[in-house]
Amino acid sequence: MEIKELTRAEEQLMQILWQLEKGYVKDIIEELPEPKPAYNTVSTIIRILETKGFVDHIAYGKTHEYFPIISKEEYQNFATDKLMNGYFDNSVKHMFSYFVKKEKIDLKEADEIMKLIEKLKNK
Repeated sequence: MEIKELTRAEEQLMQILWQLEKGYVKDIIEELPEPKPAYNTVSTIIRILETKGFVDHIAYGKTHEYFPIISKEEYQNFATDKLMNGYFDNSVKHMFSYFVKKEKIDLKEADEIMKLIEKLKNK
């Protein structure tokens, strides 16, 4: 199955569902920051996520308990590949230098990344 890209709102709800592992619309709303969106808004987005193949549900009468069917790691891999291919010519070097130039990586993080690279080289 092909993973589809999520909108910002869809991704926000998925982050909560991944954290909760399962929940009702009211549970998801509880985790959202103020001002809380309307129940119908969250319910609609959850149904869109279901259509996109990210979420499924168990029905208890008219109440639905939702749970993710695409893991956070699967979406993370999809999003990372999209970012790497779309903006950095599939090059970790280009991505790393971009973050260094934009000062998004400090010396401590750069040092930790270099240690990871050394560890991988020694495997």
